[in-house]
Amino acid sequence: MGKLKELGYLDSEEKIKHSCGVFGISSSQEVYSLIYSGLYALQHRGQEAAGMVTWDERQGKLSSIYGSGLIKDAFEPKKLSRLKGNVGMGHVRYSTAGSKGVKNVQPLKVSVHGKKVILAHNGEIANAPQLRRSLKQRGIWPKSNSDSEVIALSLASLLLQTNDFGTSMEQVMRQLRGAYSLIVFADGELFAARDPHGIRPLCIGQTERSCVVASESVALDILGAKLVRDVGEGEIIKITPQKAEIIARVKGSPSYCMFEYVYFARGDSFLQGKEVQAVREEIGRSLAREHSVEADVVVPIPDSGRSHALGYSRESGIPYQEGLMKNRYVPRTFIMPTQAKRKFGVRLKLNPVKGVIRGKRVVLVDDSIVRGTTIGWIVHMLKNEGAKEVHVRIATPPIRAPCYFGINMKTKKQLAASKRSIEEIRLSTGADSLGYSSIDGLVKSIGLPKGSLCLGCLTGKYPT
Repeated sequence: MGKLKELGYLDSEEKIKHSCGVFGISSSQEVYSLIYSGLYALQHRGQEAAGMVTWDERQGKLSSIYGSGLIKDAFEPKKLSRLKGNVGMGHVRYSTAGSKGVKNVQPLKVSVHGKKVILAHNGEIANAPQLRRSLKQRGIWPKSNSDSEVIALSLASLLLQTNDFGTSMEQVMRQLRGAYSLIVFADGELFAARDPHGIRPLCIGQTERSCVVASESVALDILGAKLVRDVGEGEIIKITPQKAEIIARVKGSPSYCMFEYVYFARGDSFLQGKEVQAVREEIGRSLAREHSVEADVVVPIPDSGRSHALGYSRESGIPYQEGLMKNRYVPRTFIMPTQAKRKFGVRLKLNPVKGVIRGKRVVLVDDSIVRGTTIGWIVHMLKNEGAKEVHVRIATPPIRAPCYFGINMKTKKQLAASKRSIEEIRLSTGADSLGYSSIDGLVKSIGLPKGSLCLGCLTGKYPT
């Protein structure tokens, strides 16, 4: 197993994680149950904590609820029903910047000299430390190390001066460097904004009674809302029950995160007009063309490898079979403290289907390799169960550089491909062959111009 012995398995950093999902709605009806449903559809974007805020215009009252864990655990039904109002927002969280814990759960509420702003943020601000220092120099003291609080405080302080949301948000956006899809409540109205590169997704939906904005279109589907369009790069919009209206715009150019298409978004979502499931299958087809091999069965690593494996199978003609069963009741952040326990942890989370694996030449497909630890243990496990050969195929090209825009890859030392060749990674995993998607193959499969995608973690060249 080579270097796997010094790396271990179920490290919480081994699987790529993204920051959050956001949802906002303005309606002619009560919205708390609609927000709840929308957040359920976005649960895959964050399982650490969740929050909801509603506004009752008749009473001039804000209501909120926050909790840790999954939606079903974070919100008590009795407390949910107390959230009155026809305007509101919600947030599901996985922390990539700032501390964990309920105190950092969003939507985030701030006040600067009585000017209140409530904000939900998906993304990460690379220059947050500098902006935090600037706020302190102006006598505005953040209560946490959250980059989202920096945005909210900066906005509130400008609203005091301009009393105009579009002007204030535009000025804030010109200071920010990084990724942000925002939903903001201020002065009794709901707004949304997307960074000038559109790195993180945000879309608009409409029903007869409501206008909705959310990280992904699946949150619209669950409400029966029609997908109107994606929020454009640099757009600032005002949301009313009837429509989403552009009130300001910061000039930019698209640089959509390629990982949304490869892994983050749900397969039934549409991003920039592309259905994610179809993109993933095409990536698998491209992978089969680029890295063909004689084999008996294509096996995905569940759940994220399934769509790519299906495409690989259809293009190669090699049968697709579920050769690994996943235990869904092992926590995502499950950490085993010793080497022997880590090895046991693989079997706790994934178990081979012996009749599919034994005596077969297996093509093992997954979305990405970060440290290389997990894939190595799985290869080892399949060979122990009698696999004749294991050929690893990875949908994402080698990840060589950190991400500063909302993914938990902050240093090169976390990344298997930052200093090792593909052959060295193959040797460390014990695979009989290892093939990654090429960057050109990935881009072609997504179906958007190369210049409109953020490939920073693959190339080290960032949009901002």
